[in-house]
Amino acid sequence: MPGKLHPLPLTMPLVPLTILGIETSCDETAAAVVRGVAPGPGEILSNIVFSQTEAHAPYGGVVPEIASRAHLEILDSVIGRALDEAGLTLAGLDGIAATAGPGLIGGVMVGLTTAKALALAAGKPLIAVNHLMGHAFTARLTHGVAFPFLLLLVSGGHCQLLGVGGVNDFRLYGSTIDDAVGEAFDKTAKILGLPYPGGPAVEAAAAHGNPKAFDLPRPLVSGHNARKSADFSFSGLKTALRQLAQTQSVGVADASASFQAAVVDILCDRTRIAMGLFREDFADALPAATPATLVVAGGVASNQAIGAALGALARRENFVTRIPPPRLCTDNAAMIAWAGLERLATGAAADALDVAPRARWPLASL
Repeated sequence: MPGKLHPLPLTMPLVPLTILGIETSCDETAAAVVRGVAPGPGEILSNIVFSQTEAHAPYGGVVPEIASRAHLEILDSVIGRALDEAGLTLAGLDGIAATAGPGLIGGVMVGLTTAKALALAAGKPLIAVNHLMGHAFTARLTHGVAFPFLLLLVSGGHCQLLGVGGVNDFRLYGSTIDDAVGEAFDKTAKILGLPYPGGPAVEAAAAHGNPKAFDLPRPLVSGHNARKSADFSFSGLKTALRQLAQTQSVGVADASASFQAAVVDILCDRTRIAMGLFREDFADALPAATPATLVVAGGVASNQAIGAALGALARRENFVTRIPPPRLCTDNAAMIAWAGLERLATGAAADALDVAPRARWPLASL
């Protein structure tokens, strides 16, 4: 982790840790308290999320300046509510975790600075958490998933496949070369005149449409543009849909269903390739007869059609699928608190108060 480090005991804790988490990387202002012992499952004592969706809806996307100002105005009260609901004060915590990146830098600064002040005032360890690690370890909080596992991280800003071998062991198999999948959903919604946020709107419309109505491209998918890697591309799919909508009258339901079907095919194809890479990478830790674990995390993981298709793929490939409940797929502070607990539980060093926020912070760099 960045910054000057202070050592903590290197022994694993024999009693549960209680951690306050703070999340302000995008347009949710969130604070939570979790308690548990790694690898979980853990207990969520509180999980307060203030959504800024209404403030950003007129713009069709998140406006960084509006998001940062909202975090500043409400974060203190959100933290207060989280502590009250958990029945705790700062003195009852074992550490304070906050998202330090990646994300909108203004928002990240608000949450991290607040966490620094609280840690200093209470004399508690500060844990600067990678936001993506929070998503990655949510399935350990909810299901107690053991290492190693294959991670498909799908959100508004990220689309990655990684092998996760430990708290600081992330092996990248594929990532998007253009748009993230959640971004593609939002842009598709805008093209079709659906409201923001686009993901739930497109999913709802797709439920009433014909997924075979329009033959949309599947970039990089084997058999289309055959490429033996686990990288993603969604820009061409989005462009094809825009051109279709500009040249002919398309039904919103059919267009949404056709778009979602293409996304499902892309995600399943790339994940299938990553499953092979993962089994090669962790051959010694994966008995041949034992199913491996696929964790699907991030806001797009709450899409039911995507989850069902990945579940079917997992069964064919001798994997089991673990997807957190929808309220823990989108940005929240319980996942940040749990990631902080995971780091603290390893005996890793706490972060110094000069730890810097990061707009970019790849998981593989850990």
